[in-house]
Formats: sequence, structure tokens, C-alpha cells
Amino acid sequence: MASLLVHITAGPNDPTRAALGFLVAKTAAEEGHEVNMFLAGDAVQLIRDSVLDNLVGLGTGKIREHYDVLVQKKVTLYLSGMSCASRGITDQDLENKPAEKAMPNILVQLTMDSDKVLTY
Repeated sequence: MASLLVHITAGPNDPTRAALGFLVAKTAAEEGHEVNMFLAGDAVQLIRDSVLDNLVGLGTGKIREHYDVLVQKKVTLYLSGMSCASRGITDQDLENKPAEKAMPNILVQLTMDSDKVLTY
């Protein structure tokens, strides 16, 4: 199977695009591919429970449903540390989630290690 990096920069203000990134990552994980996700910019806000529970994309589904499958499939979500700091995402927001803050070097490494990269 292939490895895929899904890089999402769309946040709650673009729910369809944000949910599409999660949907594609979920689909790849369900098909047995190795999947990593990197959320940057406004996308780091997608990790908040209030957003996960309420964001629905037009034709791309509920982000919570996609996220729950990603958790089940043990997909790690990397969040830009700088984007988190500027948008008030704290370590408490990441508690009990397969998510960790990361710097740009992690994005570069994930990109180099992946067979394919998709950006939303």
C-alpha cells in the first residue's frame, strides 16, 4: 500500500474543503494506506471538540464522523505549532487525541517520506 500525506489549511470558515480533506484521509486509511495529516493555518481549529462536533461540509459529510474513523485507524494528526499559538490552540485542546504540535521541519519530512501529498 502507498503512503499519503493530507495537508489541510482550510478551517471552519471553509467547511466543505476542510471536511473533504478529512473524508479523503479517512477513505485512504480505510483502504489500508498509511496516512498522515498535517493541519496548518486556520485548519488547526478543526481539532477543537466544538468544531469537530458541528462542522459539516456540503456533500463532504460531518467532520466528526471522518475524525472518529481516523482515530480508529490510528492516523496521527500533526498541527502546526506556530498556527496553534496564533489561534489559541492549547495542549488541553489536544488531550486524548492522536494529535501533536509540530514545526515546519515535520511537514517537510512527512512530505519527503510520502508517496503522494494532497492539500486542501
